[in-house]
Amino acid sequence: MTIAKWASVAGTIALAVCASASQADDWDKLGERTVDHTMDHDQIVVGKKEGDFERIALRVQNAPVEFERVTVHFKNGEDQVIEMRDEIEAGGQTRAIDLSGDERIVQSVSFTYHTDERGQKAVVQLWGMS
Repeated sequence: MTIAKWASVAGTIALAVCASASQADDWDKLGERTVDHTMDHDQIVVGKKEGDFERIALRVQNAPVEFERVTVHFKNGEDQVIEMRDEIEAGGQTRAIDLSGDERIVQSVSFTYHTDERGQKAVVQLWGMS
């Protein structure tokens, strides 16, 4: 490979890293909940970070979680239900979920899920992007 091609590849990688870091900065952590196989639903209440968000994502740590349904509860009393059927491995996250409507002030997010029954608890984090 020529020097020009290597420089092009290096430049592309540098742009991808910068774009990834920039995107990570746009997300705000809204809360988290430790979950295990003893329950099948839970809720994360948004506290100080309450705001008008365009999209949300759930990140998973420590153990995999299979999400069935996610319900976003807005301050105006409306709900948005998202059918998921996604298993997220430890260290992974759901796709970015676009929030509908004009007033998207998120009060809480509830979710129905399954976890691995081997006993390790997972941590589910709620992230929002303005």
